This record gives sequence, C-alpha cells and structure tokens, in this order.
Amino acid sequence: MKKEIKFEEALKKLAEINEKLESDEISLEESLTLYKEGIELTKLCQKKLDEAKQEIEQLGEV
Repeated sequence: MKKEIKFEEALKKLAEINEKLESDEISLEESLTLYKEGIELTKLCQKKLDEAKQEIEQLGEV
C-alpha cells in the first residue's frame, strides 16, 4: 500500500520531475517513467484541490 502523500509534497515532486524532464541528461525510458509519475501526481493534486474546494463550499453553506 502506498503512503498518502501531502499536497505540498506532490507539488515539490512535480517541480523536481519537471526539472529533470527539461534536462538533456536523461534517457527516453526515464523520461517516460517520470512523465507517468507526473501525471499521477497531477491527478492527486487535482483530487486534493477538488476535495478542499468542496469542503470550503460546505462550510459556506452552514
């Protein structure tokens, strides 16, 4: 089972992935692996943002 990653940690990891992808020093295979990881982190961040937005909207309805 994967450890739940915090939003801020995911953003930091995305920045690191972006930096690596922009370098000319990685292979095609590594680029593809990093890209896939980035997509998963992006989905995670979007999910967390959606959850936070929903919670804020619910608090506003009280």
